[in-house]
Amino acid sequence: MKKIFYWGGVAVLGVLLGLGSAALILKNGLGGGVAVGPWQASLTAGSADADMYTRARIALFGLLALDRKETLYYTARTDSAGARLSGSCTYLLKGSDLAARWWSVTAYGPDSFLIPNDAGIYSFAKTTVKREVDNSYVVHISADRQEGNWLPVKPGENFDMTARFYNPDASVYSAPAAAVLPSIEKESCK
Repeated sequence: MKKIFYWGGVAVLGVLLGLGSAALILKNGLGGGVAVGPWQASLTAGSADADMYTRARIALFGLLALDRKETLYYTARTDSAGARLSGSCTYLLKGSDLAARWWSVTAYGPDSFLIPNDAGIYSFAKTTVKREVDNSYVVHISADRQEGNWLPVKPGENFDMTARFYNPDASVYSAPAAAVLPSIEKESCK
């Protein structure tokens, strides 16, 4: 009888550890990609080389994700100093055109969906961002309305940013860790 309880306990523990580690990997990612400042990209997402965890992450969190031949995705969960992105803070997203035919930068809530807001603003793109005189851009990311380019987030909620390179330049495919992405600078917090 002791053997049954022992092996039953081992089996239950094994299942719990397996499910827990799978959930952790699906939520936080495996790595295996490249990092550019706070931005991270999987080099196998959207390709036949993707492992089962990468495919599961895309199925759960990469709604309408395109094939890697068409799009390369970089995601940031932290600002450029390494602190978790929070709707309690205001950030400045500073950059210039991404090396792609078309690009966009979008904020997503903790559920991996667009962040509902009264302004109806969910992202900025190559064709919608207002530019500085030097052709760069600054986007204010904040729960409070801001002047100029403003991307609303929810107060007190963590969020992620995704930069999409649609039809990236060959240089991005050959050296994805050298891609130029915008900085995410914390301006203030409540």
